[in-house]
Amino acid sequence: MNGSLISAIVNSPYHLIRAFDRASIVRWQHLVRQVESQSKRLSQLSDDELRKRSLALQYDALSGVPLHRLAVEAFACVREAASRTLGMKHYRVQLLGGFAMHFGSIAVMQTGEGKTLTATLPLYLAAITGEGAHLATANDYLAKRDADLMRPVFEALGMSVGVVESKTPRHLRPNHYQCDVTYSTAKEIGFDFLRDRLTKRRNQNESGSLIHNLVDRDTKTISHSSNATVQRPLNFMLVDEADSILIDEARTPLIVSSLPDEVARARACLYEWCAANVEQFSAEEHYTIDTKTNQVDLTATGRQRCRTLSKPELLCQTPLLDVYEQVEQAVFVQLNYIRDRQYVVRDQEVVIVDEFTGRLAEGRKWRAGIHQAIEARENLEVSLETGESARITIQDLFLRYNRLAGMTGTAANSAIELRKIYQLKVIDVPTNKPPQRKQWDDLVFLTDTEKWDAIADEIQTVHQQGRPILIGTRSIDKSEILSKLLHERSIEHAVLNARHLAREASIVAEAGDVGKITVATNMAGRGTDIKISEDAHRFGGMHVICTEIHDSSRIDRQLIGRCGRQGDPGSYRQFFSLEDEILDNGLGKERADRLREKIKRQGARDLSRFAQLFREAQRKIESRHFRGRKMLLHQEKLRHELQREMGQDPYLDTIQ
Repeated sequence: MNGSLISAIVNSPYHLIRAFDRASIVRWQHLVRQVESQSKRLSQLSDDELRKRSLALQYDALSGVPLHRLAVEAFACVREAASRTLGMKHYRVQLLGGFAMHFGSIAVMQTGEGKTLTATLPLYLAAITGEGAHLATANDYLAKRDADLMRPVFEALGMSVGVVESKTPRHLRPNHYQCDVTYSTAKEIGFDFLRDRLTKRRNQNESGSLIHNLVDRDTKTISHSSNATVQRPLNFMLVDEADSILIDEARTPLIVSSLPDEVARARACLYEWCAANVEQFSAEEHYTIDTKTNQVDLTATGRQRCRTLSKPELLCQTPLLDVYEQVEQAVFVQLNYIRDRQYVVRDQEVVIVDEFTGRLAEGRKWRAGIHQAIEARENLEVSLETGESARITIQDLFLRYNRLAGMTGTAANSAIELRKIYQLKVIDVPTNKPPQRKQWDDLVFLTDTEKWDAIADEIQTVHQQGRPILIGTRSIDKSEILSKLLHERSIEHAVLNARHLAREASIVAEAGDVGKITVATNMAGRGTDIKISEDAHRFGGMHVICTEIHDSSRIDRQLIGRCGRQGDPGSYRQFFSLEDEILDNGLGKERADRLREKIKRQGARDLSRFAQLFREAQRKIESRHFRGRKMLLHQEKLRHELQREMGQDPYLDTIQ
């Protein structure tokens, strides 16, 4: 599709955009019927003949035949291979989703509609050119799981499959990227892109551009060298959970750190001193908090306290402005970073808990000294701060691919943003079976204690019906609070959070059985397929309890989507408490406190009508994040333009 047409689509009125989408679906439905017709002929072939048919398609693609002319037969081959190896044949709606992705769209397929299987269609079609196809998903677990599940399909067609995880050694990564199809995460692909760029610069500096060009021309001969790049040119990217990766995770740039400077030890001492003395500073008297920006500022009295508190000799030469700034940061960390919510301490290290997936973000660190401030607070060895060696945003990374597409269950509300930033259409794919998911009335309570008691009561009631129950919590500590409450009531249950990774597969496998109760963080959201047993199906299917809404409504919808999948029965209910943090985060603490007092004075018995307050707070946070992403994109664009004018590499050189 040419740029002028994309621009026209992006800037068109909404009803014209939807008309364009409907016309596309009608055209693709015609192709779906052709695939079904081809599938009947391919089913008569032997396994060897099917593989030869696949090799013939690869030859045609390498000979320059456009992919859209090969799409029908390629999809039919994948469908037949999946039927033989997995016992699963793509439904019509999955074929439709495959065409939507091949033609550069984000396919919105409801949870449980089989996106993992659908992804094999555009991935195979892109890979037959010999240039490789990447699938980026939310975390290492899903990348490895999906690769292992779909590997037999690709191998039956003569294709190789690679997986790049955070623990994959660098010397093995070239082998995985050389595969026809590579599963990984956006972060790993982005970091490898930056490291490759650093490697190319180092090669140029050490050996001269001529030798570098020769090396770059034959990467296979140096695949085990420390001077080797691991990726080949970026061809096709399919983004799983596209809204989460392209929007939620796009707020934070990917950064490769450089070595620390010589004053790092003095900085570590400053972190430790601030953590030890943070309790000496009190709100209003020593510092103020901006309710809109959450910024901490020392008052004159607070600065005086900084000057008068005793300090180790190592800090004698530290500028007072640095001391003031670090005390403000220590207070900020004390107020906003809670153990077992934003992070856990494991093996004497602070490990971030990803707010979107509920999983441990191995190898990641907060920037601007926040990570070191937390280490000091937890009495751990303070890691040395690092500088910035290379950086790239998610937006910039994916826009470097020749072709980009995606799939998700929850992108409808983000269609405009995805069109503007990534020039991707968002296509709603119909469900294979009519959904039977039922929403129960929202319940609102004055206090957290009342809410947790009501949740436990509902768990007991639904459990007696024999239905499996999934309870979603925002953080590890909340999941363990509920677990303790259920233990007190002698209610048997399983807990799925970042502390129980080893048992994840067995917990998920049993979660859909009769009477099973699973308390989980966001780990039970995106990509988790909970199979409902036949008996549980008869009893009414899975019941999902949302104990607290998240900053992003997409995370809530992912949790809700664990029930009522593929036409199964199911239900869900959302619980709220006036003490929920989202009111403070979205409305501001002052307004939230005024609303709480007003509601309490009214003495209303039925608080359910106040559920709209929580969703208003959620919308405000989503809007704030959207503005932040737009600002980041704008700043990165300006930075790149300035660096190019200065003859610098926009990914490696930092403007001082």
